[in-house]
Amino acid sequence: MCDERTLGEDDAYLSGTGAPSRRAFSAMSAAALAACAAGPSPGAASDGSLTESEIVIATPDGEADAHFVHPAGGAHAGVLVWPDIVGLRPSFRDLGRRLAQSGYAVLTVNSYYRVARSPILQSRAEFNDPQTRERLFSMMRALTPDIQTTDAMAFVDFLDAQDAVDSSKKIGTTGYCMGGPYTFRTAAARSGRVGAAASFHGASLVTDAPDSPHLAIPQSQAAFLVAIAQNDDVAQPDAKTTLRGAFDATSRSAEVEVYPAQHGWCTPDSPVYDEAQAERAWSRLLALFSTALA
Repeated sequence: MCDERTLGEDDAYLSGTGAPSRRAFSAMSAAALAACAAGPSPGAASDGSLTESEIVIATPDGEADAHFVHPAGGAHAGVLVWPDIVGLRPSFRDLGRRLAQSGYAVLTVNSYYRVARSPILQSRAEFNDPQTRERLFSMMRALTPDIQTTDAMAFVDFLDAQDAVDSSKKIGTTGYCMGGPYTFRTAAARSGRVGAAASFHGASLVTDAPDSPHLAIPQSQAAFLVAIAQNDDVAQPDAKTTLRGAFDATSRSAEVEVYPAQHGWCTPDSPVYDEAQAERAWSRLLALFSTALA
């Protein structure tokens, strides 16, 4: 997960005592990362089938910038996307476009809007800088569970107010890395509206804290997809069992699986992006949405 443990793995690799992880890999491929992070500009879809815009959403704590994209005609099930620790950037706009091409109205948000507008970094490669990385960790830690819940309610309400969103259909939410816990809290905060929640290499889904994300499961009515990275499973092998037990106890539909890929494997500009496993996770997301957001 995006934490000091992962950085310790990197240091072990760089000293010749461990296997490569995200930071070590990126130190060897910064140029490639910069090219990936550039991506297409956030304009209209190339085939003209999508409508998209950069928007600002009023929340109880300020104004949040976000990317909103949907099929050019009609109303569709809404989806709220929570990015990883690096924040809203071209690669996540691309993910939003791809999801919209499957028939959804997709809102991808800047979780750090209280501090700065997106992009927080000019390229994913900047995450290699220790001072930049610590700034991001500090910003991430400031987003408490209460703040996550406040934002979740505001963003779901925004989706419900859009003509492009079909209010007769449930809303979905997805989260990557630090965004994983946000999906659990979104599903609990707007339990009557959120029908599906998906976490990809989510960070700290199970903790000892009284507000651990997994404890929000009973307050939700959503079906879940929890895709766990193999190195996160090694670090916390009991988490998957705890999650499965929590879902079973509430009879909540859930798919919990450890993927043979490293933390960050689903985001195309990640140095450990695994296309085959990312596509498998994407297919499971579409399968979830096709049934739970009807």
